[in-house]
Amino acid sequence: MARRALELPLAADRDGAEPLTAQIAGQLRDAMADGRLATGERLPSTRTLAGLLGVSRTVVTAAYAQLFAEGWVEGRHGSGTFVAEGAPGRPAEPGEPEPVLPPRAARGTRDGLPELDGTSMIDLRPGIVWTEGIDRAAWRRAWRSAGTGVTGDLPDPRGRADLRAALTGYLRRSRGVHCSADQIVVTRGVAGSLGLLASLLRPGDQVGVEEPGYPAARAVFAAHGLRVVPCPVDSGGLRVDALPEGLRLVYATPAHQYPLGARLSVPRRRALTAWARDSGALIAEDDYDGEFRYDVAPLPALFGMDPEVVVYLGTTTKILTPALRVGWLATSPGLAARLAAAGSMLGDWASGPAQGALLSMIATGALERHIRRMRHDYARRRAAMTAAFRGGDAGRLLGDEAGMHMILETRQPAAEVAAAAAERGVAVATLDQKRPGPGLRRRRARRRGPWLRDPRRAPDQPLISPRQGSFVVAGANAHTRMWSLA
Repeated sequence: MARRALELPLAADRDGAEPLTAQIAGQLRDAMADGRLATGERLPSTRTLAGLLGVSRTVVTAAYAQLFAEGWVEGRHGSGTFVAEGAPGRPAEPGEPEPVLPPRAARGTRDGLPELDGTSMIDLRPGIVWTEGIDRAAWRRAWRSAGTGVTGDLPDPRGRADLRAALTGYLRRSRGVHCSADQIVVTRGVAGSLGLLASLLRPGDQVGVEEPGYPAARAVFAAHGLRVVPCPVDSGGLRVDALPEGLRLVYATPAHQYPLGARLSVPRRRALTAWARDSGALIAEDDYDGEFRYDVAPLPALFGMDPEVVVYLGTTTKILTPALRVGWLATSPGLAARLAAAGSMLGDWASGPAQGALLSMIATGALERHIRRMRHDYARRRAAMTAAFRGGDAGRLLGDEAGMHMILETRQPAAEVAAAAAERGVAVATLDQKRPGPGLRRRRARRRGPWLRDPRRAPDQPLISPRQGSFVVAGANAHTRMWSLA
């Protein structure tokens, strides 16, 4: 079926008072608000629209980036840019039921970010690992080893026994996680692990997710019919004292809160496990980049405090490459057996050859050597980024002690800074892209006010507010590419 062409009276006035980027973004915003552009409708590619309007492609790219930052559009891998569901139309009135918003990350590229249309922009968005640092010889050896034992048998839904045994040693050495092989289930990554956990819950059950937090976690839970409840965070991580009643599970990133970068303190860790015990809930601990800390040694995992209520989630996405699609979870033996049974019934398991390749890298020590190299390399890039912002003129850095991304708290609205960066050929992600969709943000704003406060400041002074704005900078790709927004 032929795709209907976009027919809108767009214009770019070079003599107008507004910049071209603002003109284009404003006209598209109006068209989505009054329904001329409907939910799910595909926008022209940046190249096509730039040709129609007679402007440069970077101008259109910047306009799209601003609309994405505001929640009006979403990117879909390999397909282009579309009007986001929940974006068009008038705001909901108080008491009016909000539309159920789709999980943006499930339909987009990394964390739902729009594609760059093949442009040669410097991509500083989070979620991009530096795969050039992988030892190619070790990588080839791992896959040759994996290729020697290929069979036609269905894989064990728990994962290869020898890989699970190797993972017990790796987790003990790298993350202080003490568990046996029968407590581990090999999965397709964090999303796969969350999907198995979600499959054991009933549609309509409430699950808590940090706000702001990882969009893919919200996407997985929503796809399973679960009710996603935003849980506030502050400069100390997840606020355990503000967890709502009725949660069956809470998703948390205690080692390095995503995306703000806070570390969950020991008192809060104890409070969180006690809360789980008292409420009968589970904690899904996503240790997505716990191996990378630059001020002190990597922090022990929350799992060690109470393995009966904590499900530890690990993945090769950040330590190696997302292309491998292998992760793992560690939990009590009983729950591990139930999760493996669910995976078997759903046919949801990690690739056998990929498991073999990971086993080879752990057994030969190649994985831990790679992590040590990358920790040194990421520390060097972190130092370059912090040096670039040391003067404080552009804003204040947060969460730069660990992980592969950091936050820049700006004095200007984040969307404006992101658009200015895009015009200069640099792609960054705003913090709004890590929050729920527009409808849920409106509802929460009426109920709670600013979502993040610093105890060192006055009670009415938020650490990060919508007026200040913040955007995420991915340190993994920073290396020597510096820029100025001045």
